[in-house]
Amino acid sequence: MVQKRVATVRKTTKYIFIYLGMIAIAIFMVGPFAWLLSTSMNISGNVYAFPPHILPRPAGLDNFVKVWTAMPFGRYFVNTVHITLMGVGLSLLLAAMAGYPLARLTFPGRDIIFGLILSTMMIPNSAGMIINFVTLQKMRLVDTIPAVYLPSAVSAFGIFLMRQTYLTIPRDLEDAARIDGCSELRIWLQIMLPLVKPGLASLAIFEFVAYWGTFLWPLVILQDPNKYPMAAGLQYLQGMFAFNFRYIAAGGVISIIPVIIMFLVLQRHFVSGLQGALKG
Repeated sequence: MVQKRVATVRKTTKYIFIYLGMIAIAIFMVGPFAWLLSTSMNISGNVYAFPPHILPRPAGLDNFVKVWTAMPFGRYFVNTVHITLMGVGLSLLLAAMAGYPLARLTFPGRDIIFGLILSTMMIPNSAGMIINFVTLQKMRLVDTIPAVYLPSAVSAFGIFLMRQTYLTIPRDLEDAARIDGCSELRIWLQIMLPLVKPGLASLAIFEFVAYWGTFLWPLVILQDPNKYPMAAGLQYLQGMFAFNFRYIAAGGVISIIPVIIMFLVLQRHFVSGLQGALKG
């Protein structure tokens, strides 16, 4: 009886320390965003006070209004939505199409092709900027919105993630469909795609964050500042309001909120999709 009580106390103590550690990590991770949000709502207080004030006084939304009206923030927002929707859509479509034959079909050189695709993940994105710029210049797409998302439409990580997700599906399903006379295209559309929705949701979050926060490539490929996405536009915001960090913080909060909403909507599928990919 005493041993059971000791074991229970040890187990309870263990969980207490685990949860305290998780709470501390959560506070550490949320702290910068909380400070940014507090600064963006700070109307006239000292933003450099230490320790920082989580609840600013006085507080208001004046900084958001001034940022939105002082620069073409609405245009930057629309450009970012356009780039993100097109980029995520193409990435999901191409990754889902490329991952299927690499996981479910047998053909000569399949593993070699998959290995070559994975090897491209070791190449930094900056290394391909020159060839991407020259290619888009030949296609007369420089200084256009499609030039921002087309080079990243095919993702090696996305193909890898979808391949691993396809591997978790039992082969009995597609074998039964082939016996019933279904074509490969119909098997992919009506059987495979509905079963890999968690993997698609996980990939959608990764790609959404990448396209929404794209910064360097738009500065290289776009010449007209009116076509910039929000990340590049925030650089101009930092130059315009270098001595007013409240406006910079307000612009940063506006750019972060859609990413948070996207994750909250797809978080359940995100976790299950990563688990399925790791099992595959």
